[in-house]
Amino acid sequence: MNTIRTIHYNQIADAVRDLCIEACTQLPRSVRELLGEARQQEPFPPAQETLDLICQNADIAAEGGVPICQDTGMAVVYADVGQDVHIVGGLLSDAVNEGVARGYTDGYLRKSIVGDPIRRGNTGDNTPAVLHVRLVEGDRIRLVVSPKGFGSENMSRVCMLTPADGLEGVKRFVRQVVQVAGANPCPPMMLGVGIGGTFEKVAELAKEALVELREGPHPDPYYDALEKELLEMVNNLSIGPQGFGGRTTALSVRIKAYPTHIAGLPVAVNVGCHVTRHAERVL
Repeated sequence: MNTIRTIHYNQIADAVRDLCIEACTQLPRSVRELLGEARQQEPFPPAQETLDLICQNADIAAEGGVPICQDTGMAVVYADVGQDVHIVGGLLSDAVNEGVARGYTDGYLRKSIVGDPIRRGNTGDNTPAVLHVRLVEGDRIRLVVSPKGFGSENMSRVCMLTPADGLEGVKRFVRQVVQVAGANPCPPMMLGVGIGGTFEKVAELAKEALVELREGPHPDPYYDALEKELLEMVNNLSIGPQGFGGRTTALSVRIKAYPTHIAGLPVAVNVGCHVTRHAERVL
């Protein structure tokens, strides 16, 4: 019989607070490495200079503990909760929102959230977060905070293709999304591509593919080859860093697929800028 482990509300709020600040000031190592590799491979001098400035900006932010980008985003939080965990002292959602509010206040991070999408009105503390709770095995809680800026989020798209559109339809859609986005999402971009599921599931897949920033090859050789093909395809658009031209339009393409209905082929592209951020902690 498994022992139930208790985690207090305050532990969660404190962790989320720290993760908000960390994510907004520290670019993930994997993204920083991709930028460095892109700089070495970029042949176009204006693009080289732009990538140098992007890397310098990330280094200054990390050293000074200041935001990498002025858009500190909407806080997207993933909580993988072990089924042998009992949370005491309050609700998980309240703890997460308290942590976001404290993090954005204590870290002097820009507060960008409005309380109603039509009537607007800034909430004043960057809450509420977008919270995804997933029940998993074990007695731990894994928290991932991924602030999502809207220069790139606004360029994201969902398309309900038909099975007849097939693989070529998927490729055309991804290419179209990047081409229409142009310089708006502050390239070089990170692309999360969801394929399958339903209307809402495919958007979740694309977001997860972007947030997880998987390193190494896709576990499925078919999708590994497709990721490489899509990356080459979008880089051949020559939008380049910040839209100034060059080889480096995107740093990576990551795909997550899920079973779907016989009559459907949902596809989503979640666009991330070169400041695709996340920080995580296990309680």
